Amino acid sequence: MAEEHIAGRNPVLEALRAGRPIHRLLVARGAVEGSIRQIRALARERGVPVQEVDRARLDALAGGVRHQGVVAVAAVREYASLEDILSRARAAAEDPLLLVLDGIEDPQNLGSLLRTADAVGVHGVVIPGRRAAGLTPAVAKVAAGAVEHVPVARVTNLPRAIAELKEAGLWVCGAAPGAPTVYHEARLTGPLAVVIGGEDRGLSRLVAEACDFTVRIPMRGHLNSLNAAVAGAILLYEVRRQRDKGAS
Repeated sequence: MAEEHIAGRNPVLEALRAGRPIHRLLVARGAVEGSIRQIRALARERGVPVQEVDRARLDALAGGVRHQGVVAVAAVREYASLEDILSRARAAAEDPLLLVLDGIEDPQNLGSLLRTADAVGVHGVVIPGRRAAGLTPAVAKVAAGAVEHVPVARVTNLPRAIAELKEAGLWVCGAAPGAPTVYHEARLTGPLAVVIGGEDRGLSRLVAEACDFTVRIPMRGHLNSLNAAVAGAILLYEVRRQRDKGAS
Protein backbone atom coordinates (compact mmCIF):
# COMPACT_ATOMS: atom_id res chain seq x y z
CA MET A 1 0.00 0.00 0.00
CA ALA A 2 1.27 3.49 -0.84
CA GLU A 3 2.32 5.54 2.15
CA GLU A 4 2.33 9.22 3.05
CA HIS A 5 4.48 10.92 5.65
CA ILE A 6 2.62 13.44 7.84
CA ALA A 7 5.11 15.79 9.49
CA GLY A 8 4.54 18.23 12.33
CA ARG A 9 2.72 18.12 15.65
CA ASN A 10 -0.60 19.71 14.66
CA PRO A 11 -1.01 17.70 11.42
CA VAL A 12 -0.18 14.44 13.20
CA LEU A 13 -2.46 15.24 16.13
CA GLU A 14 -5.39 16.05 13.83
CA ALA A 15 -4.76 12.91 11.77
CA LEU A 16 -5.00 10.83 14.95
CA ARG A 17 -8.11 12.66 16.15
CA ALA A 18 -9.80 12.22 12.77
CA GLY A 19 -9.21 8.47 12.81
CA ARG A 20 -6.89 8.52 9.78
CA PRO A 21 -5.39 5.04 9.20
CA ILE A 22 -1.82 5.39 10.51
CA HIS A 23 0.65 2.52 10.22
CA ARG A 24 3.19 3.80 12.74
CA LEU A 25 4.36 6.92 14.53
CA LEU A 26 8.01 7.99 14.48
CA VAL A 27 9.11 10.26 17.32
CA ALA A 28 12.48 11.88 17.93
CA ARG A 29 14.46 9.91 20.47
CA GLY A 30 13.76 11.18 23.98
CA ALA A 31 11.05 13.68 22.89
CA VAL A 32 8.29 13.86 25.51
CA GLU A 33 7.75 17.60 25.93
CA GLY A 34 4.59 19.58 25.19
CA SER A 35 2.12 18.11 22.69
CA ILE A 36 4.44 15.15 21.97
CA ARG A 37 3.16 13.60 25.22
CA GLN A 38 -0.44 14.03 24.00
CA ILE A 39 0.42 12.57 20.58
CA ARG A 40 2.07 9.53 22.17
CA ALA A 41 -0.96 8.95 24.42
CA LEU A 42 -3.45 9.25 21.56
CA ALA A 43 -1.36 6.89 19.41
CA ARG A 44 -1.40 4.28 22.19
CA GLU A 45 -5.17 4.74 22.53
CA ARG A 46 -5.59 4.18 18.78
CA GLY A 47 -3.28 1.16 18.80
CA VAL A 48 -0.67 2.87 16.62
CA PRO A 49 2.90 1.60 17.15
CA VAL A 50 5.29 4.31 18.36
CA GLN A 51 8.96 4.10 17.41
CA GLU A 52 11.76 6.39 18.60
CA VAL A 53 14.25 7.35 15.88
CA ASP A 54 17.08 9.82 15.33
CA ARG A 55 16.14 13.29 14.12
CA ALA A 56 18.14 12.68 10.95
CA ARG A 57 15.64 9.93 10.02
CA LEU A 58 12.75 12.33 10.58
CA ASP A 59 14.50 15.00 8.49
CA ALA A 60 14.76 12.55 5.60
CA LEU A 61 11.13 11.45 5.84
CA ALA A 62 9.73 14.98 6.21
CA GLY A 63 11.18 16.10 2.89
CA GLY A 64 12.01 19.62 4.00
CA VAL A 65 8.86 20.15 6.08
CA ARG A 66 9.50 21.18 9.71
CA HIS A 67 8.55 18.01 11.57
CA GLN A 68 8.88 19.24 15.21
CA GLY A 69 10.08 15.81 16.28
CA VAL A 70 7.24 13.67 14.94
CA VAL A 71 6.26 12.00 11.64
CA ALA A 72 3.30 9.70 11.10
CA VAL A 73 3.39 7.06 8.39
CA ALA A 74 -0.13 6.80 6.98
CA ALA A 75 -2.04 5.50 3.99
CA VAL A 76 -2.06 8.06 1.19
CA ARG A 77 -5.03 10.40 1.58
CA GLU A 78 -7.47 9.96 -1.27
CA TYR A 79 -9.14 12.81 -3.08
CA ALA A 80 -12.91 13.09 -2.77
CA SER A 81 -15.46 13.40 -5.59
CA LEU A 82 -17.92 16.24 -6.09
CA GLU A 83 -20.69 13.86 -5.03
CA ASP A 84 -18.79 13.03 -1.81
CA ILE A 85 -18.73 16.73 -0.94
CA LEU A 86 -22.40 17.32 -1.79
CA SER A 87 -23.36 14.22 0.21
CA ARG A 88 -21.48 15.65 3.19
CA ALA A 89 -23.65 18.78 3.05
CA ARG A 90 -26.82 16.70 2.75
CA ALA A 91 -25.82 14.56 5.73
CA ALA A 92 -25.43 17.72 7.79
CA ALA A 93 -28.80 19.06 6.52
CA GLU A 94 -27.02 22.23 5.37
CA ASP A 95 -26.95 24.22 2.14
CA PRO A 96 -23.77 23.17 0.33
CA LEU A 97 -20.82 25.56 0.61
CA LEU A 98 -17.84 24.76 -1.61
CA LEU A 99 -14.57 26.53 -2.28
CA VAL A 100 -13.33 26.24 -5.87
CA LEU A 101 -9.68 27.16 -6.54
CA ASP A 102 -8.71 28.12 -10.07
CA GLY A 103 -4.98 27.39 -10.32
CA ILE A 104 -3.62 28.07 -6.81
CA GLU A 105 0.03 27.03 -7.20
CA ASP A 106 1.56 28.16 -3.90
CA PRO A 107 1.35 25.44 -1.20
CA GLN A 108 1.23 28.18 1.45
CA ASN A 109 -1.91 29.65 -0.11
CA LEU A 110 -3.60 26.28 -0.54
CA GLY A 111 -2.79 25.30 3.04
CA SER A 112 -4.12 28.61 4.37
CA LEU A 113 -7.31 28.31 2.32
CA LEU A 114 -7.91 24.79 3.62
CA ARG A 115 -7.49 26.02 7.16
CA THR A 116 -9.99 28.85 6.55
CA ALA A 117 -12.38 26.43 4.83
CA ASP A 118 -12.43 24.26 7.94
CA ALA A 119 -12.93 27.29 10.19
CA VAL A 120 -16.02 28.57 8.37
CA GLY A 121 -17.68 25.21 7.69
CA VAL A 122 -16.94 24.68 4.00
CA HIS A 123 -18.12 21.22 2.97
CA GLY A 124 -15.32 20.67 0.48
CA VAL A 125 -12.69 22.22 -1.78
CA VAL A 126 -12.33 21.70 -5.54
CA ILE A 127 -8.96 22.04 -7.28
CA PRO A 128 -7.82 21.35 -10.87
CA GLY A 129 -5.55 18.42 -11.62
CA ARG A 130 -3.01 20.47 -13.62
CA ARG A 131 -1.03 23.65 -12.93
CA ALA A 132 -2.11 23.76 -9.30
CA ALA A 133 -0.86 22.67 -5.89
CA GLY A 134 -2.16 19.37 -4.56
CA LEU A 135 -2.28 17.70 -1.15
CA THR A 136 1.45 17.64 -0.44
CA PRO A 137 3.11 17.41 2.99
CA ALA A 138 3.96 21.12 2.74
CA VAL A 139 0.29 21.97 2.21
CA ALA A 140 -0.76 19.73 5.10
CA LYS A 141 1.75 21.44 7.41
CA VAL A 142 0.40 24.94 6.60
CA ALA A 143 -3.17 23.70 6.91
CA ALA A 144 -2.39 22.61 10.50
CA GLY A 145 -4.57 19.50 10.31
CA ALA A 146 -7.41 20.88 8.18
CA VAL A 147 -6.71 18.32 5.43
CA GLU A 148 -8.09 15.67 7.81
CA HIS A 149 -11.46 17.44 8.03
CA VAL A 150 -12.05 19.16 4.66
CA PRO A 151 -12.54 16.87 1.62
CA VAL A 152 -10.66 17.95 -1.51
CA ALA A 153 -11.84 16.98 -5.00
CA ARG A 154 -9.29 17.12 -7.82
CA VAL A 155 -10.99 17.49 -11.21
CA THR A 156 -9.76 17.29 -14.78
CA ASN A 157 -11.86 20.16 -16.12
CA LEU A 158 -12.77 22.99 -13.74
CA PRO A 159 -15.44 24.70 -15.92
CA ARG A 160 -17.15 21.32 -16.36
CA ALA A 161 -17.04 20.72 -12.60
CA ILE A 162 -18.60 24.14 -12.03
CA ALA A 163 -21.35 23.23 -14.52
CA GLU A 164 -22.02 20.06 -12.49
CA LEU A 165 -22.32 22.12 -9.30
CA LYS A 166 -24.79 24.45 -11.01
CA GLU A 167 -26.83 21.46 -12.17
CA ALA A 168 -26.88 20.33 -8.52
CA GLY A 169 -28.52 23.64 -7.59
CA LEU A 170 -25.55 25.72 -6.44
CA TRP A 171 -24.97 29.36 -7.31
CA VAL A 172 -21.38 30.09 -8.29
CA CYS A 173 -19.70 33.31 -7.15
CA GLY A 174 -16.26 34.29 -8.45
CA ALA A 175 -13.85 36.85 -6.99
CA ALA A 176 -12.71 39.37 -9.62
CA PRO A 177 -11.11 42.82 -9.16
CA GLY A 178 -13.27 44.38 -11.90
CA ALA A 179 -16.61 42.97 -10.73
CA PRO A 180 -19.48 45.49 -10.50
CA THR A 181 -20.64 44.31 -7.06
CA VAL A 182 -18.79 44.73 -3.76
CA TYR A 183 -18.65 41.39 -1.95
CA HIS A 184 -20.69 42.37 1.12
CA GLU A 185 -23.50 43.76 -1.05
CA ALA A 186 -24.03 40.41 -2.80
CA ARG A 187 -26.42 37.74 -1.55
CA LEU A 188 -24.15 34.90 -0.49
CA THR A 189 -26.66 32.60 1.21
CA GLY A 190 -28.15 29.33 -0.01
CA PRO A 191 -26.28 26.61 -1.92
CA LEU A 192 -23.07 28.31 -3.02
CA ALA A 193 -19.63 27.75 -4.52
CA VAL A 194 -17.02 30.49 -4.05
CA VAL A 195 -14.33 30.63 -6.74
CA ILE A 196 -10.88 32.11 -6.08
CA GLY A 197 -8.41 32.62 -8.93
CA GLY A 198 -4.69 31.92 -9.12
CA GLU A 199 -2.04 34.11 -7.57
CA ASP A 200 -0.97 35.95 -10.73
CA ARG A 201 -3.75 35.75 -13.29
CA GLY A 202 -6.92 35.55 -11.20
CA LEU A 203 -9.86 33.70 -12.73
CA SER A 204 -9.24 32.11 -16.11
CA ARG A 205 -11.61 33.20 -18.89
CA LEU A 206 -13.58 29.96 -19.05
CA VAL A 207 -13.95 29.75 -15.27
CA ALA A 208 -15.05 33.40 -15.07
CA GLU A 209 -17.65 32.78 -17.77
CA ALA A 210 -18.93 29.74 -15.86
CA CYS A 211 -19.64 31.82 -12.73
CA ASP A 212 -23.20 33.05 -12.16
CA PHE A 213 -21.86 36.35 -10.81
CA THR A 214 -18.62 37.94 -9.59
CA VAL A 215 -17.79 40.20 -6.68
CA ARG A 216 -14.87 42.43 -5.81
CA ILE A 217 -13.07 43.36 -2.61
CA PRO A 218 -12.54 47.16 -2.43
CA MET A 219 -8.89 48.23 -2.57
CA ARG A 220 -7.94 51.63 -1.13
CA GLY A 221 -4.16 51.38 -1.45
CA HIS A 222 -1.74 51.21 -4.34
CA LEU A 223 -2.24 47.53 -5.24
CA ASN A 224 -5.17 46.21 -7.25
CA SER A 225 -5.57 42.77 -5.67
CA LEU A 226 -5.04 40.76 -2.49
CA ASN A 227 -3.15 37.54 -1.81
CA ALA A 228 -5.38 34.63 -2.90
CA ALA A 229 -5.58 33.16 0.60
CA VAL A 230 -6.54 36.53 2.11
CA ALA A 231 -9.19 37.16 -0.55
CA GLY A 232 -10.63 33.71 0.01
CA ALA A 233 -10.76 34.23 3.76
CA ILE A 234 -12.59 37.56 3.40
CA LEU A 235 -15.23 36.11 1.09
CA LEU A 236 -15.74 32.92 3.09
CA TYR A 237 -16.20 34.80 6.35
CA GLU A 238 -18.75 37.06 4.65
CA VAL A 239 -20.62 33.94 3.55
CA ARG A 240 -20.46 32.66 7.13
CA ARG A 241 -21.70 36.02 8.47
CA GLN A 242 -24.68 36.05 6.12
CA ARG A 243 -25.55 32.43 6.87
CA ASP A 244 -25.37 32.97 10.61
CA LYS A 245 -27.45 36.15 10.33
CA GLY A 246 -30.09 34.30 8.32
CA ALA A 247 -30.23 31.51 10.90
CA SER A 248 -30.70 33.86 13.86
